[in-house]
Amino acid sequence: MGTVFSITVRGTDVDPRALGEAEAWLRHVDAVFSSYREDSAVSRIARGELAPQDCAPEVREVLRRCERAREHTGGWFTAGHSGGFDPSGLVKGWAVERAAEELLAAGATGVCLNGGGDVQLHGGPWRVGVAHPLRPGRVAAVVESRQGALAVATSGPAERGCHIVDPHTGQAPVGGLASLTVVHEGLTDADTWATAAYAMGPGARAWLEAQPGVTAFAVTAAGDTWSVTPDEDGEDVTAP
Repeated sequence: MGTVFSITVRGTDVDPRALGEAEAWLRHVDAVFSSYREDSAVSRIARGELAPQDCAPEVREVLRRCERAREHTGGWFTAGHSGGFDPSGLVKGWAVERAAEELLAAGATGVCLNGGGDVQLHGGPWRVGVAHPLRPGRVAAVVESRQGALAVATSGPAERGCHIVDPHTGQAPVGGLASLTVVHEGLTDADTWATAAYAMGPGARAWLEAQPGVTAFAVTAAGDTWSVTPDEDGEDVTAP
């Protein structure tokens, strides 16, 4: 998937095979869903060589989730903007969330699985630093998770340049943020919602405020910040 993954597991009764199986799963996802591999299922679907109904179950699952995300976000998240086909905006979060659940099922009492800066947590306590998009080496916020499942996903151009576009225009979002972090229970939703909300530009805050149980933290292009915090316990987001 073109990025670095790291896994931290807590617990004394974890099946020793679980970490290898998690790595194998992530490599399998890359082989199946990479838009950079000519032989991947995603590339074959995009070229019209493979029908979605003929794909493996995990591909059909991702396509269903992409459609639900498109409907939930009013079209701001889509795997088919500009006439193409690329579900990678959902796949990484989905793959990480599933791998973390498998590690938990294998006996871990705590899991921190980081895929390119998007993190799925189980157990606790955990502290996740959110990189500052305008000040390299600095932290813009810290997410503290005390228990249960929690995911942290950040979208923006700081690491990879402008790679998220307004699906209605195919251009960079007007009034785009420097970064947008979404905190939610699962990384599939947190990642897709961060992507969609970032694409919304000035409309991101209002949309996120309407999502139940979502915490968000944004840094504007001018360096200002804003946040969305639900009236729930379970995590704290603080800015240094």
